[in-house]
Amino acid sequence: MKTLTALPFALATLLLGCGGGSSSNGGTPPKPSGTWVLSWSDEFSGADGSAPDAAKWAFDTGGNGWGNNELETYTSRPANAQIQSGNLVVTAQAETFTGADGITRNYTSARLKTQGLFSQSSGRFEARIKVPTGPGIWPAFWMLGTDVATNGWPNCGEIDVMEVVGSQPSTLWSTLHGPGYSGANGLTASKVLASGKLSDDYHLYAVEWEGTQIRFYLDDVLFSTRAAADLPSGGLWVFDHPFFLILNVAVGGNWPGSPTGSTTWPQKMYVDYVRVYRRS
Repeated sequence: MKTLTALPFALATLLLGCGGGSSSNGGTPPKPSGTWVLSWSDEFSGADGSAPDAAKWAFDTGGNGWGNNELETYTSRPANAQIQSGNLVVTAQAETFTGADGITRNYTSARLKTQGLFSQSSGRFEARIKVPTGPGIWPAFWMLGTDVATNGWPNCGEIDVMEVVGSQPSTLWSTLHGPGYSGANGLTASKVLASGKLSDDYHLYAVEWEGTQIRFYLDDVLFSTRAAADLPSGGLWVFDHPFFLILNVAVGGNWPGSPTGSTTWPQKMYVDYVRVYRRS
């Protein structure tokens, strides 16, 4: 998600036709295939209109562009993030708003994180999401190393499980960023639906991270495997420490460009659940 200065080069592009599913939560989380044990989850089962669980999620707020020249101000308001019908709903809106940082923007949205509340080194990380779509809209489910405050980006490492840009509504992008391979030069893979848009229904976005291998899945179908051996000369594998989770909907930025007259508002990302597993 961070500091993308150009459209990433797709190192792998595959076709997949994906079925949908209902928006309801599935009760007790089922184990994914293999010897995985649930270590953390949020089923977003709170009352309609309530805030996300503060014991699980914090907010990034402000309108500083977030290293990408984004156009929104992130807030912690219910207007931008709340529970509805068993989903976390992250809403981007076209409205003039001045944040606590004193920056006035013409769009608002929300960026939630588990920083300081939950992190894990290796495992399976998944979220069932119905993404928004439209010119200038940029939803993401991603992870940053817990050392970001001390070592900075990209030295902390970044795992982009899901990014979708409005100009390519059928394409999922998944990327690793680290020292020597970041921004437009990250280790990127893409997956294109055989028909329809990712915004048409819920999809399961997942990453399995074990040792020096990271595997990306769409609806439990593997579409990319990355390993330390894939790094460019001089690149460092930094996926050896805990990472925290991030969910957000950006508006504008270097990669998706600005909204246009055809962008509809509000734009909503529905998150049915987020689940994290460890190997037993």
